[in-house]
Amino acid sequence: MARTILYAAISILLVAAIIRQPDEAFQASLQGLTIWWNIVFPGLLPFLVLFELIAAFGLIHGFGVLLKPIMRGLFKLPGEAALPLLLGWLSGHQAGAEATAALRRDNLITRSEGQRLLALSHMPNPLFMLVVIGAGFLHRPELGLFIAIIVWLSALCTALWISLFGERRAKSLSKDQKTSMLDIAADAIVTSRDRDGRSFGKALGDAVSFGVQKLLIVGGFMIFAAVVARLALPLIVHALPNGIAELLLPALLESHIGAYAAAVWQGPGVSTAVSAAAIAAVLAWSGISALLQAGYAITGTDLKLMPLIWVKLLHTIHAAVLALLLWKPVQTVITLLPSQLTDATEAMLQDGVTWSRPSNAYEAVTALGLPSIWPYTLTAAAVLAIMFAAIRVISPRGKR
Repeated sequence: MARTILYAAISILLVAAIIRQPDEAFQASLQGLTIWWNIVFPGLLPFLVLFELIAAFGLIHGFGVLLKPIMRGLFKLPGEAALPLLLGWLSGHQAGAEATAALRRDNLITRSEGQRLLALSHMPNPLFMLVVIGAGFLHRPELGLFIAIIVWLSALCTALWISLFGERRAKSLSKDQKTSMLDIAADAIVTSRDRDGRSFGKALGDAVSFGVQKLLIVGGFMIFAAVVARLALPLIVHALPNGIAELLLPALLESHIGAYAAAVWQGPGVSTAVSAAAIAAVLAWSGISALLQAGYAITGTDLKLMPLIWVKLLHTIHAAVLALLLWKPVQTVITLLPSQLTDATEAMLQDGVTWSRPSNAYEAVTALGLPSIWPYTLTAAAVLAIMFAAIRVISPRGKR
């Protein structure tokens, strides 16, 4: 009852704030939409479609058999967990969460394994770190690479911690000892493919429809978070030291705007190293918006959101500490890179955009001329087409 009243009161306050500041609300929603269209939609759609096709053709089970020793040894997870990990690290939060939820619905992982896998696969989009942050926000592609390395290393450190407390399943794999792994994988693919039964065209259509529907929901979460962050700023700006509110609020709610807030953060003692550490911490946290997206993805399963939040907090601490500790060694290595390489990368990624520093993070999206990931969808589409062809070739048809 109390929670319902609280939610109702918050909703009324948000409506009142939008009525009082319609222009601010509109600009914030437009910024959230711009981020979603330029970064999230082209970055996520190919991977969501690909996962659905891989699931339809039974390859998840085949990969699970082949990768079982590696996943068990490193993360105490079944082999099927490799695919959500790969999708989360290559595409972003939503792809990892959706793939994890799909495995849990099919009972391919236990609840505790699902909780660990959800945390491990909940990662920022690498193209966002390398392209948008490195070349767009910071105008130094090598710093985007540094931040990406820190986020990945801190994720592995976090995975090490949580895997130490993970459950071990009994090993009853006598069949593996008598039959080759490839034969077992082929049998698993055939069984799963026959159980699904959809044609390639039907599976592709369902995959595209599923991906677009999920991305529309993601866009709604992002726009809502951007509006809340903008409207709530006047309430806390006077309660915190200079510049902290402009960083803390967007970082707490939405990682894309929060990352830019950390990039332009200015204040006493705020060096490039501190700014990079703040960006890494924001990306590791991912924002309440991305956490709610994961919560929506796991709806209908017995997976819970609160364990993910605790793991993301641990990931945030690891990212900030590692960034400060490794700043000087990594910068020494980066200086050895050919200057022509970084200059050419920056010129390619900027695509002729003239940049001027906005006064705050909320003006960043439109003033910056946000670098778009859409040009890279051509490459993703080509890779996807190759994967489609490979699926048709290697997918066993079974006995008719």
